[in-house]
Amino acid sequence: MAKRTRKRWYQSVVTVALMALSLAVVTVLIVGLVNPWPSALLIRALFEQGARETVAEMQPYVPKSGIEARRNIAYGDAGSDTSLDVFAPTGTAKPLATVVWIHGGAWISGDKDNVDPYLQMIASHGYTTVGLNYTVAPEATYPTALKQLNQALAFLVAHADEYGIDPTRIVLAGDSAGAQYASQIAVLATNPDYARQVGVEPGVSKDQLRAVILNCGIYDVRGIPDAPGIGGWGFRIALWSYLGEKNWSTSAGGKAMSTIEYVTKDFPTTWISGGNADPLTPVQSKPMATKLQGLGVDVTTVFYPEDEKPGLPHEYQFHFKDAAARSALASTVAFLDRVTAS
Repeated sequence: MAKRTRKRWYQSVVTVALMALSLAVVTVLIVGLVNPWPSALLIRALFEQGARETVAEMQPYVPKSGIEARRNIAYGDAGSDTSLDVFAPTGTAKPLATVVWIHGGAWISGDKDNVDPYLQMIASHGYTTVGLNYTVAPEATYPTALKQLNQALAFLVAHADEYGIDPTRIVLAGDSAGAQYASQIAVLATNPDYARQVGVEPGVSKDQLRAVILNCGIYDVRGIPDAPGIGGWGFRIALWSYLGEKNWSTSAGGKAMSTIEYVTKDFPTTWISGGNADPLTPVQSKPMATKLQGLGVDVTTVFYPEDEKPGLPHEYQFHFKDAAARSALASTVAFLDRVTAS
């Protein structure tokens, strides 16, 4: 093939490839106007890559020994979606105060493996810890995951002796979307009117739920439609996927997600935090803390000055190369020691 011919052939191939790519992008954009799936799966891929990197970053801080792990225990009938992991100090003979953690991922991604290292760290301080899986969107829409997580809590209470759990000392925790779930389940347990409105019988009672731990969460979805940039767009896609309605902010599920409107004085003792460089902190975590404090709830806040350097991003608590993450874990353990003391 002559040099000029090869060049023309190469240019033709590149042109066709670029045209195909452009067509694919246009198709995704058009489909995205009527269906959240393409965009949701793209966001998921990005989140999953970030989660893998964060898990690797935490791994060196996990105790090398002394933790017993029981993984992939079925709490429901949806396969791995309804499974959980249990961690506890090796050789523990008595039930321990238990931290049940709900992973984040914007309701459309994530796995209990993402918090595995963190739960082992907490367990090393004398706690049983549990990581929960649930079905993410858009494969399932609201309230599937909420009901699964509630079912998981009921399962843990029913099997408390088997897994070293003290059912009278349960702390519900979560990060990002997991914090939203944790707050919602805590409201179910402490606000009977809300439980009736949502139509979910609480899997854990108010007396069993000692406290909640809320990291970088979302508690008022009403401000998200106006959030600028890729972050606001991503949240809108995630909520459309999760709630199954493009006009999700006016749906019953969208309203029920804004737990800041339903917390009462009976909401559990709370530890709440968010990074100073996390755009959710000033519009979600701080208003939630203020609302709870105004109701008389015992609240421990871990926030940072706006000029804190380096800036602490969303999910900062998992980035253990930063002193703030290590300090936040120490604060969390001190909080657990206080609220679970017999």
